[in-house]
Amino acid sequence: MYLDKVVLCASSAYKQKYYFNRDFNALPDSIKEELKIMCVLFTEDVGGILTLEFDEEGNLMLNVTSEEGDVLFDEIGSVLKIKEIRQKKAELLESLELFYRVFFWGEELN
Repeated sequence: MYLDKVVLCASSAYKQKYYFNRDFNALPDSIKEELKIMCVLFTEDVGGILTLEFDEEGNLMLNVTSEEGDVLFDEIGSVLKIKEIRQKKAELLESLELFYRVFFWGEELN
């Protein structure tokens, strides 16, 4: 179905927009809301654009980018915030990876 990276959701401080990939509508509403809050708070705090995407191996990557010359973007803060999210939301992120592998790749649960 997918050959490259697949975006789950993204948030932009520049456009003040949140995007959620409709291919993941089967996720519970509470998870979708948690993702939205997490992404929007991230970009409100440090700026830039946060993208949650699955790589070719099914790992959920948290990618941060910023526009060139953006003096308001907190690069150090973004690294620290990603580390914090990975620690505090580890169970959620692992569950999303499992969801992706089962529902998109058809992997069997052990």
